[in-house]
Parts: sequence; C-alpha cells; structure tokens
Amino acid sequence: MGFEQRMRELLAEDAYAVQPSSAPYPAIRRRGLAERRRRVAVTGAALAALAAVPVGAYAVAGGSGGRGADTAAPKPSVSAPPSPAASPTTSSGTPSSGGPARPATDGQLLDGITFAQAADGLAECLTAEGGPALSAGDLGEPEDYRIVLAMKKTGDSNAPGDGMYVVAVKEQPAGFRVVCSLTDGVSSGISTSSSEAGGPDAGPVVPDINGGDLYQQSIMDKGNWKLPFRWGVIGTVEPSVAEVTVSYGETSATATLDHGWFVAVGTLNRQVTLAPHIKGFDAAGKLVYDSDTDSSYERTLP
Repeated sequence: MGFEQRMRELLAEDAYAVQPSSAPYPAIRRRGLAERRRRVAVTGAALAALAAVPVGAYAVAGGSGGRGADTAAPKPSVSAPPSPAASPTTSSGTPSSGGPARPATDGQLLDGITFAQAADGLAECLTAEGGPALSAGDLGEPEDYRIVLAMKKTGDSNAPGDGMYVVAVKEQPAGFRVVCSLTDGVSSGISTSSSEAGGPDAGPVVPDINGGDLYQQSIMDKGNWKLPFRWGVIGTVEPSVAEVTVSYGETSATATLDHGWFVAVGTLNRQVTLAPHIKGFDAAGKLVYDSDTDSSYERTLP
C-alpha cells in the first residue's frame, strides 16, 4: 500500500473519531418553552396593571405657587369639582363631594363675602402656601376643611391693601386651623395653628394663641390704626361650654359656636390698647373661663 493512500485512511479514521455528538434537541426545546411561558406571564401581568389604571392617570405635577421647579410625578386624574356654592352637604354641613364644609351659620360670612368666594380663597391659599403632598408643609385639600369665618381684611403698613381673611379648620391634627390672607383674590400669606400645642392644662375655652392678625393691625401703625376696623376672635371650646362672649374696645359680641370652635366678630371705630376680653359660660350660666385670669393669654396689645 502506498504512503499516500495510508495517510488518507488515517485521516479518515481521525475524522470519525472526533465528530461532534448530536445536538440536545429535547433540552433546547424545553428551555425555549419555559422562556416563552415566562414572557407570556410578564406580558399578561403588565396588561392587567394597565387595565386597572384609568386613562390619563399620569400627569405632570407642578410646583407650589411657582416657587419651585416642576417635577414629573404620578398623579391620580380627577374631574373638575363643582362650584363650592353648589356642593351638596350632609345635615352636619360636611360636603358630600368636593370643596370645604360650610360654617354653622351664614352670619360667619361677613362683609358681602359669599361661600363660593370664601371656598375659592381657601383653595388659592392652600395651593400657594402649602408644600408638596405628604411633606411637612402639606396643608391638605379644601375638602379636608370647614370654613368658620370669612371677613374683610383691613390693610396696614406691614401688609398694604384691603382684602379678606378666610379661617378654616379641620379635625386632624386636633384643632388645626388656617387663617388665609388674600388681596385681590391672590394669597398674601397664611397662619397655621393646632390646639395640640395648648398642652394638658388648657381650659374649657382656648383663644387662638396666634389669632392676633384677626384683631390687631401692625405694630408699625401703633396709635394710628386705619378705621373702621373689622375684627375677629377665634378659638376652641369644650362641649360643656354653652356661651362665649367677647368685649373689644367699645364693642361686644356673643360668639357663634361651631363644632368645637367659637367665632366672634365686630367693628372698631377707635384705637385700642387692650386685647379682646373673652369669657366662657356653662349651660347654667356659670363662668368657666375668663381671659383676665388666663396666664397664657396676652391681655395687652404690642
């Protein structure tokens, strides 16, 4: 046998010896089916999640009153609420849908201010002055509140321009209230307070410790107030209190009691130096509170 033929036979034998084994088709098929089932499951879950979210459920949330940069964040879509004046309420005055609750009496809406105007003012104030949702500065929505007072705001040297105050309260945190200051329909400031800051020794009547904006003008105008001056006094009362009276300068008023709050108003025609004098009485007419004996009440104006 020639050398060349022998070499060809050896090469052929080596080729058969090293040929690869057949592809594992069953294993490949099982792996492909498993991958296909996984993709179908993921797709089905995504479709189910999308089906649960209404159309337009994601929007761009704007900044607070133009003070900060806008950020894109998921925001539930809502329909435009009806006019506050037309919002139906329950027998207790709580709105059945959208907007703040009405005050206990129409007499708490003063100087020609309608409930719709007060509700619009509250919404403007919460939007302009509140922080981002769920932040420490988040003041909530108008429907979280009950409006207890709306009255004319007399401008002074510290805050020029007349306008209106809207006072609104909510149950959580306890005794929480806002006093919104508005000029020409635009928010010009807000004051917040909570009765939780009053401490365990608070009496049956608690005048709002930060409610001075409603009954005094700027210290810059001491001795030179703009008159006539519409004043208001607010605070909280316990259920045992049947009547609250307020004397201020030459005026006096019996307060309206509204779901644990008292609201008194009047008009001054001359400058005063003493703060409003507040008294509370129980159902039998017994004096249960007197601001003159309340060590936490500032009885003189600054």
